[in-house]
Amino acid sequence: MAPLIALPALIAPAANDPVTPAAPAGQLITAAVIGIAVIVVLITWVKLHPFLSLTIGALLTGVLAGMSVSGAVTSFTNGFGSTMGGVGILIALGAIYGKLLADSGGADRIVDTLVDRASARALPWIMGLIGAIIGLPMFFEVGLVLLVPVIILVARRSGQPLMKIAIPTLAGLSAMHGLVPPHPGPLAAISALGANLGITLAFGVIVAIPAIIVTGPLFAPLAARWVDVPVPDLFTADEAERSARRRPTFAATLTSILLPVVLMLQKAVADIVAPDSQAAWKVIIDFLGTPVIALLLAVLAGFFILGRGAGFDRTRVNAIVGDSLGPIAGILLIVGAGGGFKQVLIDTGIGGVIADAVAGSSVSVLVLAWSVAALIRVATGSATVATITAAGILQPLTTTLDQPMIALLVLAIGSGSLFLSHVNDAGFWLIKEYFGLSIPQTLKSWTVLECLISVTGLAGVLVLGLFV
Repeated sequence: MAPLIALPALIAPAANDPVTPAAPAGQLITAAVIGIAVIVVLITWVKLHPFLSLTIGALLTGVLAGMSVSGAVTSFTNGFGSTMGGVGILIALGAIYGKLLADSGGADRIVDTLVDRASARALPWIMGLIGAIIGLPMFFEVGLVLLVPVIILVARRSGQPLMKIAIPTLAGLSAMHGLVPPHPGPLAAISALGANLGITLAFGVIVAIPAIIVTGPLFAPLAARWVDVPVPDLFTADEAERSARRRPTFAATLTSILLPVVLMLQKAVADIVAPDSQAAWKVIIDFLGTPVIALLLAVLAGFFILGRGAGFDRTRVNAIVGDSLGPIAGILLIVGAGGGFKQVLIDTGIGGVIADAVAGSSVSVLVLAWSVAALIRVATGSATVATITAAGILQPLTTTLDQPMIALLVLAIGSGSLFLSHVNDAGFWLIKEYFGLSIPQTLKSWTVLECLISVTGLAGVLVLGLFV
C-alpha cells in the first residue's frame, strides 16, 4: 500500500515539478479534503483572513498530494499570477467605476427618478430594479452601504413596511453579486473554468431576472409579516442634501452603466453569428467587447458623463480613482489566492480524479457544482471564497463541456455561493445592524432571501440547461 504522504517530495522537488507524477487517487482525495477543511477551520474558527487561509490550505494540499514544497509554491504562484492577470484588472476597473457612480450622485439620480415615478403598488418592483441596476457595476458591500439610506428614506417617505422595501432591493443587489460579472466571484469562476464572458453575462441576466422577481416583490409581503419592525431613525438629515447636490442626468447615468454590458453582449452575439469572420466590423466588435476594453471604456466615459455631470474637476476625479483602489486590496488577494489553490488542484491531478468520479456518477454536473459551492459558502460565510474554491475543484469537468454549458456551470456555482447566509457572514451582520433587527429576525428575512435566490438561481440554470 502506498504511504499517505510521499515524504521524499518534502525534501527535493520532482524532475517535472510543479506537475508531479499522479499519486494514488485515495491520497489525492484525502489531500483535497484536508486542504479544504483547513481553509474552513482557519476562516471560521481561527478567524484568519481568507487570503492567508487559502494560501496555507493550497500549499498544504499540494504537499499532501505528493508535491515538493518548492513545487507547491511554484504551482500556487503561477495560479495566483494568471488569475490576477485575467481578473484583477477587471476588479480594479469595476471598483473605480462603482466609486465614481456613487460619489457623482449618479446612483442617487437613478434611485430618485425611478422612485418618484412609482405607485405604492409598483414600489417593491421598482426597488428590485434599483437593486439590480446599482448592483450591476458595484461590489456587494459598496452597493449595500449605498442603498441602505435609500431603503430607509423610501420606506419612511412611502409609509410602507421596511421589509417590503428592503427585501426587493437586497434581492436585486445580491442576485447580481452572485450571478453577473463583473463581480469578483463570477469573474474568478469564468477565469478558472475558461467560460465565455459574454455568454455567461447573458445567461446570468436571464437567470437573475426571475430570481429577483420571486425573491423580491413576491417574497417581500411575507417577509414583512414575519419581520414587522419600525423604520430605523437614521439618515433623517440627508434627504435635502442629496436633492440639492448637482448630479448627472438619469439618461446619462443609465447609458454609462449599461455601456460595458452592451459591448460585451454585442461581442457574444457576434461570436455566435459569425464565429470565424475576419471582417472589419467583427474585429471592431471583438475589440470593444473584450472585458478589459469594455470596462476601461466605461471608466473613461464615466469621467466625462458622471464626473462632469457632477461638476468634478480633474483633481477630484483623480482622487476618486485613488480612493477606490485601497478597499479592494483584500478582495484582489482573496481572488488571487483562490486562483492559486485552483492551480494546485489541477497540477496535482486532484481535479482530474474528482472529474472522473463525477463522470461515472448519475449526478447532474450543475447540481454538483451548486452543492459544492453551497457547502463551502455555509462553512466559510464567503460567497467569493465559495465560488473560487468550487471553480477550482470542478475545473477539469470543462474538458467535456461546450461553452454554453461551461457558462451554466459558472452560474450554478454562483447560485450555490449565495446559499444560507448566517452568523459567519459579514453581510448578515451588516443587514442586522443597519435595519435594527434581532438575530432571529435577520434569519427570517435576509437568510431566507439568500436561500431563495440560491435555489431559484439553480432552477433557472437547470431550465436553461435543457435548451443548450
